[in-house]
Amino acid sequence: MQIVHSIAELRHALRHTARPAFVPTMGNLHAGHLALISEAKPLGDVTVASIFVNRLQFLPHEDFDSYPRTFSEDSAKLENAGCDVLFAPREKDLYPEPQVFKVHPDPALADLLEGEFRPGFFTGVATVVMKLFMAVFAGKSHGTAVFGKKDYQQLMVIRHMVRQFALPIDIVGHQIERAADGLALSSRNNYLSPSDRAQALQLPQALQALAHEAGNAKPGQLLELEAVAMQKLAALGWQPDYLTVRRRSDLQPPQEGDTAGHLVALGAARIGTTRLIDNFEI
Repeated sequence: MQIVHSIAELRHALRHTARPAFVPTMGNLHAGHLALISEAKPLGDVTVASIFVNRLQFLPHEDFDSYPRTFSEDSAKLENAGCDVLFAPREKDLYPEPQVFKVHPDPALADLLEGEFRPGFFTGVATVVMKLFMAVFAGKSHGTAVFGKKDYQQLMVIRHMVRQFALPIDIVGHQIERAADGLALSSRNNYLSPSDRAQALQLPQALQALAHEAGNAKPGQLLELEAVAMQKLAALGWQPDYLTVRRRSDLQPPQEGDTAGHLVALGAARIGTTRLIDNFEI
C-alpha cells in the first residue's frame, strides 16, 4: 500500500488509473470501515482510502483535539484489507490557506436532525468531501465513493451534492456494521464506560421498536409514537436529541402515501458523555 500526504503526491500515484474507488475516513478504524474497503475493491481499478480529521465539521465544544488518532494501527488495517493507496493529508496539505470557499448544503436537508443539533456540521462535511473528491477524481471520467449508512443524513447530503454538481461519481451506501449484540460500530463507542456500553444497546432497540410500530402506523400517528419513544429512552437515563421516522429520499416527515420501503427511523442520544447515532430502514 502506498501512503501519500499531499494532493500532488496523490494525483501522481493515481495518474495511470481510470476508475478510483474511494473510502474517506477520519481514522480510528474499526471493522465497519474495513467493510467499506471490501465493498469498494471490486468497484474500481484502484482502491483509495483517506484519513483526515476534519476541523471544519467540529463545533467549538466538540472533540476535535481529543478525537482518537491511531495512524499506525489504521495503516496496517487498511493494508491488510487490500487498500492500494492511503491519502493521509496534514491540515496544511488540505487547507494550505483558510478555507473561505465552502459548500453549503440545502438547508431543507442539512439543517434538520443532525444539522439542528450540530449547526454547520454538514457544511464542514460537504466542503471536505468535495475537496477530497477533487483530489482523488481529478481528470478521471468516472469513479465510486463508498460511505456507511450509519451516518444516514451525511450519505443523503453527499448524494445530493454529487447530483447537484453533476460529479461523475457513483455514491454507494454500505449497510451498518454491528457488534454481535447489535450496537452499530462507531469510533465513538471507544468513549463509552463499561456501564454505558452495557446500556448502549437501548438506542438501537428503541429505534427498532419505533420502526416496527411506524411500519403499521398512519402518518398522523407518528408524532405520538416518536414522543413515546423519546420518553422511554429518557426514562432509562439517556438524553435523546431525536427519535423520528422520515422519508428516505429527503428526510422530511412522511405524508399520506409514504409506506414501508420508503421510510427510515433515525435517532441520536447521549448516554453518559457519549453521543451515539443509529438508524433502521423501514
